[in-house]
Amino acid sequence: MHSEKIEEIVMDIQVMVAQECHTCYAGQICEEIFISSQERRTGIAKRSPEYIMEKMRAGKAVIALTDTGEFAGFSYIESWGGKSFVANSGLIVAHKFRGMGIAKRIKEQTFILSRKLFPDAKIFSITTGAAVMKMNYEFGFRPVPYAELTDDPEFWKGCEGCRHFDILKSHDYKMCICTGLLYDPKEHLTIHHPDEDLVKVEAV
Repeated sequence: MHSEKIEEIVMDIQVMVAQECHTCYAGQICEEIFISSQERRTGIAKRSPEYIMEKMRAGKAVIALTDTGEFAGFSYIESWGGKSFVANSGLIVAHKFRGMGIAKRIKEQTFILSRKLFPDAKIFSITTGAAVMKMNYEFGFRPVPYAELTDDPEFWKGCEGCRHFDILKSHDYKMCICTGLLYDPKEHLTIHHPDEDLVKVEAV
C-alpha cells in the first residue's frame, strides 16, 4: 500500500473513549483477541463480550474506528488492589489496520485515560509483545518482577484463559512468560509523549 494511502486511512481513524454506543463491537473485539492469540502462539487472556461491554459502559475503554464506523482497534483499563493499581490491557488492532501506528495512538489514549481516572495509581502491563514493551518504555514504564505488581487475586484470575496459565500457577503467580511493566507516578515529574513534546504531569 502506498504511503499516501496509508496516511489517508490513518487520518480517517478516530481514537476515543468507548461509550454505550460502541458495545456492538464487543464480539468483534473478542474475536480479534482470540485470533491474535492463535497466530502469535503467545499468552493473551480471553475476554467475553459481556466483559468488554462492561468496560465500555464504565468509560474504561478506548476504541478506534474509521469514519465509516469500521472497527480498527481497542484497549481497556481496570483497577486493582483498592484502586492502587491500574492495568492497561487487551490492546488489539484489527488485521487490516496493522502497521499504521494505530496501536501507539490507542496506547497513548489508554494511558491518558488511566492517569485521568486514577491519578495516584501505579499503572502496569504484562505482555510478550516487543512493540507493546517499546511503547510502554516511551511512557516511562520499567520492567519489574511480578512481586511489584498487584497481588489482587481477581487480576490473576483473568489469566486463566491464557494458554500459559499453568506456568503462572506453577510459579505461585510470581513468574510467567509475560514481562511485567510498571509506571509509578511518584517517580515522574514529566512523561514523554510519543506524538508531542512533553506532557506535564504533577507528581503525587
